Amino acid sequence: MPPTPRPSSRKPAARRLGFPWGRWLLTALLVLGLVGGYIYQRNQRQLNRYIRRAWATFTSGGLTGREKTPLLSGYSVHGIDVSAYQGKIDWPEVAKHNVRFAFIKASEGATLRDPRFQRNWREAHKAGILRGAYHYFQPNRDGKTQADLFTRYVPIEPGDLPPVLDVEAANFHDVAVMRREVARWLRLVEANYGVRPIIYSNHGFYRRHLAGHFDKYPLWLAHYEVEKPVMPKSKWIIWQHSDEAYVPGIRGVVDFNVFQGNYEALQAMRVPEKAK
Repeated sequence: MPPTPRPSSRKPAARRLGFPWGRWLLTALLVLGLVGGYIYQRNQRQLNRYIRRAWATFTSGGLTGREKTPLLSGYSVHGIDVSAYQGKIDWPEVAKHNVRFAFIKASEGATLRDPRFQRNWREAHKAGILRGAYHYFQPNRDGKTQADLFTRYVPIEPGDLPPVLDVEAANFHDVAVMRREVARWLRLVEANYGVRPIIYSNHGFYRRHLAGHFDKYPLWLAHYEVEKPVMPKSKWIIWQHSDEAYVPGIRGVVDFNVFQGNYEALQAMRVPEKAK
């Protein structure tokens, strides 16, 4: 009879080295879940946008440009704002869907010119849409340089909507300096075109940094996922209520806006003919 094998005194490698693999794996999954949840909360709109695009690509080969978001009830004048991000826009198609006005990105900071501005500016007008141009303000550059860029690039004419300064970038160290340069841009642009500019900002930024300092300028307010802006109607003229809307003629999302008033009131805001 062969001898009975004696039990080995050696333990499995993982146990001998003291590696609790199950515990480490569970901890790693928990950390990844927490990090992933934090990233999703911070970038929810952008991630949802990418998810929708991926789903559209998977199901129908991509966004078709025929998607449509219902217009916000309670308002009669609806508009969009666009930049190179929207790609090539079919403006006659956009005009068929109750889009009465469009603000078009022209410039940013001291040197950046939107590469699609000239086409958008020309084609929106040809489609019968009231057009306006906006500049994205960089608080780390002086207001005069940014105003010079905008006024050299944007051929605002009588009948166009007033110029807009988009003030929302928070990369500044001194709020007083930021306000001074914003005021300089507004003053120089008003002198150049002969019309008071509009300020665009989101609710939180405006409340913290601009409220009480630029009250004489019309306000275009961005405030999402609310039934109505917290700010009283007497404080704003245009409300950007969504940055994830769809309009036929644009392949992808676009910002949706409403004007507080009727179409005749919007027309009354246009740049007037110069006195002879």
